[in-house]
Amino acid sequence: MAEWGDDLEGELLQELLRAYGPCGQEDAVRDICRRELGPYADELWTDAAGNLVATFGGSDPASPAVRVLAHLDELSMLVKRVEPDGTLRLTPLGTMYPANFGLGPVAILGDDETLCGVLALGSEHTTQETERIWRTKPDQGDKALDWPDVYVFTGLEPDQLAKSGIGPGTRVCIDRSKRELIEVGDYLGCYFMDDRAAVLTLLLLARQIHTTGRRPAGDLYLVFTTNEEVGGVGAAHACRTLPGDTTLAVEVGPTEAEYGTTVTGGPIVAYSDAQCVYDKAVADRLCAIARDLGHTPQAAVLGAFESDASHTKAAGLSPRAGLLCLPTLSTHGYEVIPRSAIAAVTEVLMDFVVPR
Repeated sequence: MAEWGDDLEGELLQELLRAYGPCGQEDAVRDICRRELGPYADELWTDAAGNLVATFGGSDPASPAVRVLAHLDELSMLVKRVEPDGTLRLTPLGTMYPANFGLGPVAILGDDETLCGVLALGSEHTTQETERIWRTKPDQGDKALDWPDVYVFTGLEPDQLAKSGIGPGTRVCIDRSKRELIEVGDYLGCYFMDDRAAVLTLLLLARQIHTTGRRPAGDLYLVFTTNEEVGGVGAAHACRTLPGDTTLAVEVGPTEAEYGTTVTGGPIVAYSDAQCVYDKAVADRLCAIARDLGHTPQAAVLGAFESDASHTKAAGLSPRAGLLCLPTLSTHGYEVIPRSAIAAVTEVLMDFVVPR
């Protein structure tokens, strides 16, 4: 059975989690991946969509190419406008409410300077006169906190913000102070396991292919994609421009009773999600590989979930698609995965792309 790796793997996961990677501005995460892949990949480049592509040449020119995807971007926010008092109004980049991350420090990624701000609601000690706050109080309006209710306190005037290159379109991320990896018994917790834990599995896969000397039958493309949280934009470009008919996405996977999945179980293999029905042959093969390795795969029919692979299949850009997930508690929130999940999914990926 797979176990959590060495200290270097833990340090690499922490480095990935700390790096800011909002949609369309994934540079810091991509740079880490480029550094790690450099010694292993046959070829390595960044395409026009900002995807990082690592290739591993196959041993059989007649075998079809395979694309394996994990996304670089994270749930984040976009400045909608700067108010006269220097506060920022936001819109989300991805599907989440402010409560998914909670009020507190954020990083404002200005063109010329990154500043710290505070995602704020205002005083809870208010009455119905302060309607914006009152309606979110559980003993009063009882309305879910939404983006029009909150703002970012910057402590600066609009002209000062402008000098730092901050204005409409500026990305805002959860501050690095809230990105520390924690250990909870046999589990690991942090924001943005989606999709940094999956990114790590692809980096470890590249290392294993190199160190074992095993080669895929057909050419293998490991693609670290951009803009997944806003519609799988990077994946669409990759699947339109790279060879191959099979696309496998690696993701975090929800562990809920409605799907019959648990965070204590093995890798999750999806048979469908909100965007597409995955190919049964691909899903069946992933399950069989997991069982042969001694894991207990969790077959799942997912509802409110999408992936790079399902977006590309739904758009007609990939004839075959599959989804392999690390079982994850509290997806799009403070995410928790089993300590063994990264190694287990890496093992399954290895036997999927490099059959024994």
